[in-house]
Amino acid sequence: MGIFDIAACLITLAALFGYVNLRFIKLPTTIGVMLISLCFSVGLVLLSLVNPAIVETGKQFMQGIDFNEAVLDCMLSFLLFAGALHVNLNDLANQKRLIAILASVGVVLSTFIVGTIVYFLLSAFGIQFSYIYCLLFGALVSPTDPVAVLGILKTAGVPKSLETKITGESLFNDGVGVVVFLAILGIATGKSDGSVGDIAELFLLEAGGGVVLGAVFGALAYFLLKTIDNYQVEVLVTLALVMGVYSLALALHMSGPLAMVVAGLMIGNHGRRLAMSDTTRDHLDKFWELIDEVLNAILFVLIGLEFLVLTINGTNVLLGLIAIPIVLLARLIAVSIPIAALKPFKQFSKGVVPILTWGGLRGGISVALALAIPAGPEREVFLTMTYVIVIFSIAVQGLTLKPLIKKVTA
Repeated sequence: MGIFDIAACLITLAALFGYVNLRFIKLPTTIGVMLISLCFSVGLVLLSLVNPAIVETGKQFMQGIDFNEAVLDCMLSFLLFAGALHVNLNDLANQKRLIAILASVGVVLSTFIVGTIVYFLLSAFGIQFSYIYCLLFGALVSPTDPVAVLGILKTAGVPKSLETKITGESLFNDGVGVVVFLAILGIATGKSDGSVGDIAELFLLEAGGGVVLGAVFGALAYFLLKTIDNYQVEVLVTLALVMGVYSLALALHMSGPLAMVVAGLMIGNHGRRLAMSDTTRDHLDKFWELIDEVLNAILFVLIGLEFLVLTINGTNVLLGLIAIPIVLLARLIAVSIPIAALKPFKQFSKGVVPILTWGGLRGGISVALALAIPAGPEREVFLTMTYVIVIFSIAVQGLTLKPLIKKVTA
């Protein structure tokens, strides 16, 4: 099946599931589309008991899609830029210390907490994986997913300061989380000796390089936008910025996600305010909002359909269910420590710890990273565990975040 056929099927399913959700179920779009897609997958599996060819067709379709490449090398660039485009830089600057700590120290701390507990959990079930692979699992479930977070926040009614904290953290810790994952993956596969120098070099090149790349080309795009007044060309410039810079970042082994966040912040603040007419601003906002909504729907359809190609094993599912409170505990610790350290210097909103903990959703990026683990027993176990955590995170945490916010801020 060619790329056009795959895209046609995914967009058709996204449109159909989106319509069913909006017309009948009325859940937030991301949650509704994913749950309908998951039910669709389960339905195909049940129908395969009557006609095995049905689920085989579904499996072949999903095997023709490289989920890791589709998410990390394609969709993520558009989604991060679209998300960063509407973040106020001044609001972000006011929360910079907490966001920086959560997106760096918080991710690393959570990685070690989850990895260590899961190592002993697996041993209790008679599964002997090396500690470094357990840390790899910790790294892929520790970053909050900006796509899932931003999709839920639109309807959650979060106070402005808290919304900035959650949004800012999710945008930046995604890029940092991928770098942490790559560093541990290099050690696990023997491509890196794990020395401080090697890890520091990786962080400097990936994270630092991504930020610089985003800033340089974001500034260049800003200059181009400022010298013209034609919304068609200006929208095209932002599209070129996203696709060209992300592709360049991947080629240079720099962090494409961080480059997109920085570029999106520059265009969304200085660009929208100083380099665009009202007409251009209106068209740009509508264009990127549409891109965001369409790709979000497709991504959550993919998450639901991924069920078709999972090797479902009762033990692995049980491990995933047990890992849910472990991941939440790690998140609670990673959030509580920085906030406790900053409380003498900064006032925080009521309920900040429970909201940040419960609002740290996991999504497609975690699944994509799990699929990047080399083939082997570790990949099979961790992929199922990750999928269980992601489904719980989006469906349960996503649906209960709004009531939680009302309760703890009342």
